[in-house]
Amino acid sequence: MKLLLTVSMFAAAALGQSAPPLTIASAVDREISGVEKQILDVAEAMPEDKFNFSPESLNIPGGGYKGVRTFAEQVKHVAASNYAIWWRLTGDKFPDDFMGGNGPDSLKTRAEALKFLKDSFALGHKAAASLTAQNMLQTPERSKSTRLRLAMFGVEHAFDHYGQMVEYLRMNGVVPPASR
Repeated sequence: MKLLLTVSMFAAAALGQSAPPLTIASAVDREISGVEKQILDVAEAMPEDKFNFSPESLNIPGGGYKGVRTFAEQVKHVAASNYAIWWRLTGDKFPDDFMGGNGPDSLKTRAEALKFLKDSFALGHKAAASLTAQNMLQTPERSKSTRLRLAMFGVEHAFDHYGQMVEYLRMNGVVPPASR
C-alpha cells in the first residue's frame, strides 16, 4: 500500500496537481469505495426475476450446492456482515434483527435488499472516516482485532462474496459488469 501511495503522490506532482494529503482514513475509504462499486454493480445486474436464484436449483450432479445462499441472501449477507464488522468503529448500535448472517428477514424485495446494501457501505465510509494514525491500532470494545484490521476485513469479506455473486450472474447468462 505504501508503494501505491507514493506512486499516487508522484503522479499528481508530475501532472502539476497537488495531491490532497493522504490519511489512513482516505486510504481505507478508497478501498471501501472500490469494493462497494464492484458489489453494487453485480447486485444491480441480477434481474429481479432471478434475484432469488440459487445454484442448488440447477441440480448439478456432484455440485455440492445443497443449502447455499440465494443471490438475494448473498446481497443481504454482505450488508449484514458490513454492519457486524464496521459498527465497532463507528459506535453505532448493531441492530438485533441483523443477527444470523443473512440480514433482516423483513427484507423481501430486490429494492429493499439493494437499499440495505447501500446503507451498509455508508456505514463503512463512516467507519473509515473514524480511523486516525493514533487510533488505527487500538482494539475496539468487544473485539479482538485492531480498528484497521476490522476496516479492511469488511473489504476482504465483501470481495469474497463478490466472486460468488459473479458466478451466480454467469449461471444466469448475465455477463458481470466488470467483464463487459
